[in-house]
Amino acid sequence: MVILDLSTYLPKTTLMSENPLAEVFGFPSNNLSEQAERYRRNKLCPYNNKVPNCTKDKAKDPLGVCSIYHKNAPVITCPIRFRQDWLIAENAANFFFCNNVSWTSLTEVRLQDANGQSAGNIDIVLVSYDNRGRVIDFGAVEVQAVYISGNERLNLVLNDVVYTEYWSAINRISTPTPGKLEDFIQIPQQKLDDKLDNPPDTQTILDIPLQ
Repeated sequence: MVILDLSTYLPKTTLMSENPLAEVFGFPSNNLSEQAERYRRNKLCPYNNKVPNCTKDKAKDPLGVCSIYHKNAPVITCPIRFRQDWLIAENAANFFFCNNVSWTSLTEVRLQDANGQSAGNIDIVLVSYDNRGRVIDFGAVEVQAVYISGNERLNLVLNDVVYTEYWSAINRISTPTPGKLEDFIQIPQQKLDDKLDNPPDTQTILDIPLQ
């Protein structure tokens, strides 16, 4: 487990603030600089999001909260916040691979079970590759942040009742049949090929996930 201490990024004067919001759109909440105001005004994300803007909670009207204070210490609430300077990728690569290897990070890599059904996405997959661009090793990184959303209150509503055998159902849900390793390798290999062979595509309006 790699632990990145967020407090090292924040001025000590902010750690005792009564404001529960530690960082908003990438800057301490008491930072009123021109740069900080620009990021808030344009709802920008400085931490390597897939688009320039913050998309936390919703893309059209993002929450913008990167971290909050808990017991006078900043706690990350957005998984994208961990991507600052790609320290998370660098530390993970040092753990996974030997020195002097070529490696890169791939985000949101699809994971499939043995039946070809989606088993979710992996936040970050680190891959090392040879001089021909072939994946020779990989490691998966799952990012976990404290979750908060907007200030709406949700009401629990009964929609339907389904009766089933509990243990067989829960085991099937929580432990899907794993797919073949060879099939999984094809996915990061394709993403690696695209990353090495092609320049980044210019974002269009169709690429932005509006909600």
